[in-house]
Amino acid sequence: MDETNGTTPRTALVTGANKGIGFAIARGLAERGMTVLLGARDPALGEKAAAGLRDGGRDVRAVALDVTDPASVRAAAGRVAAETGRLDVLVNNAGISGGPVHPPDEADLDVVRRVFDTNLFGVYRVTNAMLPLLRRAPAGRIVNVSSGTASMAAMTDPGHYFWDTAASAAYPASKAALNMLTIQYAKRLRDTAVKVNAAAPGACATDFTAEFTRVTGRSTDRTAEQGAAIAIRLATLDADGPTGGFFDDAGPVPW
Repeated sequence: MDETNGTTPRTALVTGANKGIGFAIARGLAERGMTVLLGARDPALGEKAAAGLRDGGRDVRAVALDVTDPASVRAAAGRVAAETGRLDVLVNNAGISGGPVHPPDEADLDVVRRVFDTNLFGVYRVTNAMLPLLRRAPAGRIVNVSSGTASMAAMTDPGHYFWDTAASAAYPASKAALNMLTIQYAKRLRDTAVKVNAAAPGACATDFTAEFTRVTGRSTDRTAEQGAAIAIRLATLDADGPTGGFFDDAGPVPW
C-alpha cells in the first residue's frame, strides 16, 4: 500500500508504544513513511521513546494515552483530530498480563478486572473514540494485538506446546474476547474501507515476558521486531486484503 494519501503521509496511532512490541510497531510504521503517534501512559516515557525514533526525519509524536481512562482517550482523539484531521491506522497494542501464574481457581478478581479493562475495554474506548477519524481515511486499518494463547484450538490441542502452559485466569481470556471483538468490528465496518484484524506476535523477549521467564524458566529469543512484523503487515494491507481475521507470521491462526 502507498504510505501517502496523495502528498500527505498516512497517520498511525499505536497504543502502549513506548517499549517492547508497540515500540517496534511504531518504528516499523515510521520507517514506511507514516506520521506515527506514539501512545504512552507516561508522557515523559512517551516523549523519550518518540525522540529516539525521530532520527532521519521520521515524524513520530508522543501522545499521552491511558487506555483505561476515558478522559485520556477523549483528549488523545481530540489531539489527533486537531493535528491530522484523520487517522489511517490504529494499532491497539496496550496490554497487561495479570502475572505469570494466575490459575482460575485462585483468581484475584481485581486483577482480572484490571487485565480486561486494559486488554479489552481499552480497545472499545480507543477504537470508538478514533473511529470517526478512521472513517475519514481513504483506507482505514485497525490492528488489535492479540496472542496465540487466545486460540482455543491451540490451547485445547494436546499436540500443541500451549497444552503444557499453566492455566491462567485473565490474559488468554481477555485476548480471546478481543478476537471476538475484532470480528464484531469487522462485521460492523464491512461496508466501509476500514479493515479490522487481530495479530498474534508470538512470545518475544521483552519486559512483558520477563516475569514469565523468571518464574517458569521458559525463555524466547524472538525479538520485538519479529513480533511486530505481522501487525505492520496488517496495518498496511492493500484494498484486497482480509478483514475480520486472526493472523501470525505463518498466516491465519485457528480461533
